Amino acid sequence: MVQCTIHRRADSTAFEAKSASRRIALARSSRGVTRLAVAAASLLLSLEAAGLDVGAAESLARHSGCNKCHAVEKKKDGPALRDVAAKYRDDEHAEDKLIKHVTSGEMVKFDDGHKEEHKKVKTQDLEQTKNLINWILSLQGGTKY
Repeated sequence: MVQCTIHRRADSTAFEAKSASRRIALARSSRGVTRLAVAAASLLLSLEAAGLDVGAAESLARHSGCNKCHAVEKKKDGPALRDVAAKYRDDEHAEDKLIKHVTSGEMVKFDDGHKEEHKKVKTQDLEQTKNLINWILSLQGGTKY
């Protein structure tokens, strides 16, 4: 009889410990989700505060054929857009340099050594071009090359 009581108490204690552990894990995951939601909302608000129209920038990039050579995350024939942002992050003239790059058709060199003119963005509206460039520069992460 004493042995059964001890086992029941041990089982009860183990169950309570598991329940407490589950409650702590749930609370931590809830805080993690909350933190992620707050971070995402902050990013969206900062983009809106900066006057960025992400949808318009992405649309212009697609329409102009930028996605043929560039992707946000990975290198294609051209660098990943996050890497472009990293390269120019501390450059106070980044916007002007990139506007010139996407509007002038300057020569670019590929990994295999050949050169060709960089495609021009398909808009004459400077504000749309600036929105595209500022969206690229707002991308976090990336690697300087």
